Amino acid sequence: MKIGWFLGSGSAAPTLAAWVDEAVQAESDGFDSFWFAQTFGPEVLAVLAMAGQKTKRIELGTAVVPTFPRHPMVLAQEALTTQAASNGRLTLGIGLSHKVTIEGALGLSFAHPARHMREYLTIVKAIINEGGVDFTGEMYHVNGTVNVPGAAPCPVLVAALGPAMLKVAGELADGTVTWMVGPRTLKTHIIPRIAEAAKAAGRPAPRIAVGVPVAVTDDAGAVRERMAGDLRVYSRLPSYQRMLEAEAVARPVDVAVVGDEAAVERGLRAYAAAGATDLLVMAFPLGTDDAAKATRKRTKVLARSLVGKT
Repeated sequence: MKIGWFLGSGSAAPTLAAWVDEAVQAESDGFDSFWFAQTFGPEVLAVLAMAGQKTKRIELGTAVVPTFPRHPMVLAQEALTTQAASNGRLTLGIGLSHKVTIEGALGLSFAHPARHMREYLTIVKAIINEGGVDFTGEMYHVNGTVNVPGAAPCPVLVAALGPAMLKVAGELADGTVTWMVGPRTLKTHIIPRIAEAAKAAGRPAPRIAVGVPVAVTDDAGAVRERMAGDLRVYSRLPSYQRMLEAEAVARPVDVAVVGDEAAVERGLRAYAAAGATDLLVMAFPLGTDDAAKATRKRTKVLARSLVGKT
């Protein structure tokens, strides 16, 4: 299992240069990959394109870019540009986001999400792999080409949790990237469904990239309660609620991996045993105080020690 360093919306850096430095540091630390979540901060593909100019070997991934606000041809164009800038090290992770964001915050329709993703992914993959598309569906009609000098095709992962989305991801994408999914749910729900769909479509076994909130600490109880506040928002999102129910846990923090080095290593290895191909470690708790910084630093040291050993 490969180990990646994962930054989310709460991992704020003061400047774009500081975001790029995070990727540079992740490469220096020896991580296999560096992942960036797209929320309402910097545009992640632009940041990764800049990071691609300052790194040499580390994989650069998005986990994930929401699809509804972006035309598929535009996203494919952006991805190919980042792919060229990074000399072929981009993995494009895309996802639906959530109804509360797409409709409530952006004023767009969230109708027919699985159909949207199937058509969107078909278009994006065609442009990335073939340079153009002529597609007519129920939601999109796209006819055009994109030419980005020096850009090779990049892998595309889809954030998929429900059966319909896992079927789409298995049939069309190169794998999935998850969040708020525990090892039991991964083993009994996520992997069997996406693997079955990929096999039926004659595609290779899918990549399973799993984002996990992690904290290495000697005071697990106190840190866990602080993390509960950081993660509370996920308890209000239906797709994550269903994953927590499947894992038989009550709160988002209950899927976090928290404890001393030995306990956290056991927790992370449980994901490898469940079938994860990649582990994306997001360090918690958030905040800029010394205690939070120390916990995140300790988490990074432990995660880095596992690279190449899982």
